[in-house]
Amino acid sequence: MLDYSIFVVDDEEFIRDAVVMNLPGYRVRALASAEEALEALKKETPDLILLDIGLPGMDGVQALGRIKALFPQMLFIMITAYEDVNTVVSAMKQGVYDYVVKPLHMESLKATIDNALESIRLRKEVKALQERCLTENLPCMVAESHQIQGVMELVKRVAQSPDAPVLVLGETGTGKELIAAAVHYQSPLYRGPLVALNCAALPKDLIESELFGYEPGAFSGAKAGGKKGLVEQASGGTLFLDEVGDLPAEAQAKLLRFLDSGQYYKIGGTRPSQAQVRVVAATNQDLERLVEEGRFRRDLYFRLGVIKVEVPSLNRRPEDVLPIARHFLGEMAAKYGKQFTGFTPQAEILMTRRHYQGNVRELKGLVERGVLVGAGPLLGAEEMGLGQGSPDRPGGGEPSLPRLGPEGLDLGQTLEQVERDYLDQALELAGGNETKAAQLVGMNYHTFRYRKKKLLDGEEE
Repeated sequence: MLDYSIFVVDDEEFIRDAVVMNLPGYRVRALASAEEALEALKKETPDLILLDIGLPGMDGVQALGRIKALFPQMLFIMITAYEDVNTVVSAMKQGVYDYVVKPLHMESLKATIDNALESIRLRKEVKALQERCLTENLPCMVAESHQIQGVMELVKRVAQSPDAPVLVLGETGTGKELIAAAVHYQSPLYRGPLVALNCAALPKDLIESELFGYEPGAFSGAKAGGKKGLVEQASGGTLFLDEVGDLPAEAQAKLLRFLDSGQYYKIGGTRPSQAQVRVVAATNQDLERLVEEGRFRRDLYFRLGVIKVEVPSLNRRPEDVLPIARHFLGEMAAKYGKQFTGFTPQAEILMTRRHYQGNVRELKGLVERGVLVGAGPLLGAEEMGLGQGSPDRPGGGEPSLPRLGPEGLDLGQTLEQVERDYLDQALELAGGNETKAAQLVGMNYHTFRYRKKKLLDGEEE
């Protein structure tokens, strides 16, 4: 049985004594004024407060407002000498659970208190369930950098508004799907399903039926019983649309309609269906550019981007490399039944200096390879493939030019390194937004993207 604490605040001593005597199973504290109650709240937080409206000095309605400001979730039962409708309505508007009228009938009061405490029990039970669900399901975002800690604080806040779409932006491999899971499991919808769709992984003519489903006989080859779409499957939970920039135009229009109204039509359907779903979308593309090029709806972009969460690349937060690597080392050692206690000093140096084209996903692959190949107890650079060919992370300071000596130098390679450094700094200043970064270095977007792919990502476009 849960142990409940109750404050009874009334200026009449016999009422305080009567309440204390009739609630033997609870910890009851009797207080004669609102001022005493406010002082007591500095040392103890009860589960429920019985508060007389007609107190001398600060009255009950004033005290209610003061206490609610400090403890928004506190439950109150108001005590009134007569049913003053205006006063009772004013109190109820501030979130009072119920009210009782003097003279008090103890059986009726006990029933009201039991009902209030039952709602508290359910609230505590739900909170415990959510905490257990978080422990079991919430993905591990290992990070020491203030960038990721700031991202997770933002996620925790925005998760509490289940009707607001969330747009997660970031490079490939930064963990956008983990952010989507964190939004889901920290939201009021955490007990509902988390359903994911990679918009780039399906042929364009199948995405619409995958999202919204179809009716029996909707098209040639359709299942006889029709099909539930992912929107319907995600009802009461979260729909995660990865690579949303690849969504075809027809599906974009339907998604916008669903976000605006909560309604959608199955393919072949004539009646609207309804679902309560939070949509979390993610992309590694520059949606602003896609909008300007007419490849992504402007209205959908603004609707999805009510809340934007930008995940910085691993190259922008080198202080996170080793903590993440150690996390993966423990995970992979357990997965493959091997004993590893850490990394060699050389491996740690090379990991922190490396430029990660694939971000966290690339780092995970390196650690997994090392665990499979290595014998332990320390994981070395060679076992992870961190040899001579490992790309170093560009420096974050001013580009340095080598002096020309008698042996000469490769001018083309030197100029490429200078350009690489400036491109990296521009991306950092622009927060990863390629359009803004291109403006900072005086390039048009397409030239910037081509040079970035060649110099920073190591590939030709």
